Formats: sequence, structure tokens, C-alpha cells
Amino acid sequence: MNRPLLFLLLALLLLALLGVELMVGSVQLPLDVVMGALAGDAAVGDGPLSIVRGIRLPQGLAALFAGMGLAVGGLMMQTVFRNPLAGPSVMGVSSGASLGVALIFLARPLWLALGLRVDLALVLAALTGSIVVLLLVMAADRRIGDGVTLLIVGLLIGYLCSALISVLESMGSASGVQGYVLWGMGSFAGVGLDRLPWLLIPVAAGLVMAWLCAKPMNALLLGEEYAATLGVHAARVRRTLLWTTGLLAGAVTALCGPIAFLGLITPHMARALSRSTDHRLLVPLTALIGGALALACDAITRSSWFGGALPLNAVTSLLGVPVVAWVLLSGKRWARMN
Repeated sequence: MNRPLLFLLLALLLLALLGVELMVGSVQLPLDVVMGALAGDAAVGDGPLSIVRGIRLPQGLAALFAGMGLAVGGLMMQTVFRNPLAGPSVMGVSSGASLGVALIFLARPLWLALGLRVDLALVLAALTGSIVVLLLVMAADRRIGDGVTLLIVGLLIGYLCSALISVLESMGSASGVQGYVLWGMGSFAGVGLDRLPWLLIPVAAGLVMAWLCAKPMNALLLGEEYAATLGVHAARVRRTLLWTTGLLAGAVTALCGPIAFLGLITPHMARALSRSTDHRLLVPLTALIGGALALACDAITRSSWFGGALPLNAVTSLLGVPVVAWVLLSGKRWARMN
């Protein structure tokens, strides 16, 4: 397919899905009411105005940017580790954020003593957990300097965080465990207008950084030794990509919870559509597809057809498992990443 046409179709798809996102929910709104509410037309009534502009628009933008961030983070990790099954959570950053949130839900005295609102405490704890894990991974990278070993370190950190969370769950109250489980299902609904900049700014910065690293990522696909012959400082590029992915994954997990599979499957869909491994094309294409997938999944979770109460991670997993199976069955052609 012609590349400009492909980008145009994806942009139109994003606009259409954002429109659907604003229309569906417990209260169904027709398109003309949605357009009037977006324009600030008082004739549509206070109810639709508050629903569209105060609830659904921030949630739709959160889904769009979270999907973009996770998708591009997955692309960078698959490039760094040259592994088609790597995702933005492979470093354990999402697990660190989950551990921080578990401390809030399951160890209430730790944050009650600080006098913080629970929603603010959740965001701060998740960001702190993700940053701590990211610092550990970066320290390991400076000491080890090997991508495969670093991948194992990230997995070990993830297992350690999961073990600590299990210990906290065994000692937590029933209401605390329930709250943590609900958070773990993932949701874009908690990102209101006040929190939206906390997501948009780091994700936008991460996307710009990924675009600037597109050419070095092309060189990394050929191996670090070959990249060095092209004048690419492989270790420096790898750390930049790790920091960027940590920023993206940490911000999204802190505000939306751990979103499964989006970062893993979207880069493969972008490669299949473009039939290319050029990151100058893959970075924007992956971002657009990731945003579209997140919007589609969120619209499905809120659709009245399913009672408006489907867990987000259930939908993303139902979509992601067939794609992962396809990657595995595709064999060495995908494992080479080139």
C-alpha cells in the first residue's frame, strides 16, 4: 500500500474511533450532540456537555496517548533486545509501579501518615516504584553492558516485585486486595482533565525521543558491532531507549494501570502493514496503530452491548494472544527482526 495513503487511512481511523469513544457509554449520545458539546453549544444541555468534555474526551485522549506510548515503547524494546516478544514491561518498570500501588492499597498506614489523597498517593507511588526499578536496570546496564543479561535482570526484578506483592496481598485487608485487583485490570477512566497533562507530557516527550533515535535503531538491528562501524555508540543509544521506554511505561502504568499486550503486539502489526523494518517509518506507524487499538479496546469495554463493565485487560488480552501466537508460529523470519 502507498505509504502516504496508509498514514491518511490510519489518521481517519483514529478520528473515527475517537468519535465512537465520545458517543458510547452508559449514556449513548448521537454524533450531532457530541459535536455540539465539543463546540460548547449550550443548546445540547448541561448533561451532554459535562459527559463529553469533562469525562469522555479526557478518557479518549488518555487512551490515545497511552496506546501510542506503550506501542512505541514495545517497538524500542524489541529493537534493543532483538526479541520479537519483548514489550515495554520487560524491564520490570510496570512491576515496580504495581508494587508501589500495592503498598498504597495493602499497607494503608504508610500513606495515611503523609496526609495525601488516595488518588494522588496512587500516582506518586506508581511513579516512584517505576523510577526506582528503572534506576536499578540502568545501573545493571552500566555494569553488565549485555542486552541478553539485561533482559534477564529485568525479568528477575519483575518476579521479585510480584513476590513482594503476593506477600502484601496475604497480609492486606479484603477491601485493599479488592482495590488492588480492580486497579490491575487497567482503565483509562481515572485520567481526568487535572491528570491529563501528567500523561500527555511524558508520552509526547518519549515519542519525540523515539523519533530522534529512529536511525540509530536501524543500526542496532544489524548488531552492536556493525552499528559501531557506522559511527553509532550502541551502549549510549541502548540506554537512551531504556530511559525513554521507562518514562513511557512508568507514566502510563501510574495513571492507567498495567495495560497488557498493547506494547507487545502493535509493532508486529506495523511491520506487517508496512513490510518494512525502517524505524523512520515504524515509529509513527506504530504510534498511530497503538492509539487506534487503545481507543477501540476502551470503546468495547464501555459499550452497552457488554454491559459497559468489561475489564480493559480482558479485551487487550483477547486481542493480543492470537497475535503473539502468530508471531511464535512465524518462526525465524520474525525472530531475526530484519
